[in-house]
Amino acid sequence: MASRTARPTDPPLRQRNALAPGILGAAALVAGMALIGGEFAIVISFIVAILALIIAWFAVQAGQWWWAVVMVAIAVVWNPVVPFAFAAPVWLTVHIVGAAAFLAAGAMISTVRNEPAR
Repeated sequence: MASRTARPTDPPLRQRNALAPGILGAAALVAGMALIGGEFAIVISFIVAILALIIAWFAVQAGQWWWAVVMVAIAVVWNPVVPFAFAAPVWLTVHIVGAAAFLAAGAMISTVRNEPAR
């Protein structure tokens, strides 16, 4: 049998399901830096916690459990039920680190794409 070579029209062999939630989570954290200590900070907490749990699920599905641990930790820090009371400089630092973690996880979590039956 002849080996199949990749053509420009072929779909990629891997898919990154966590990329969109990773970008959205990072954007929410960057935008949330302006809301630290305000009344709408709880909205950012809901968004970040939910997106972190979604990415954690994609990490488990991809077999990359270490990202699931990171994302669950982010969900705990930004949980809206029992919020942490950090000082503003600490929250700014944690927002930046969290945004970097969202982007890194979104870019690195990938699964093998199943080829459709022909």
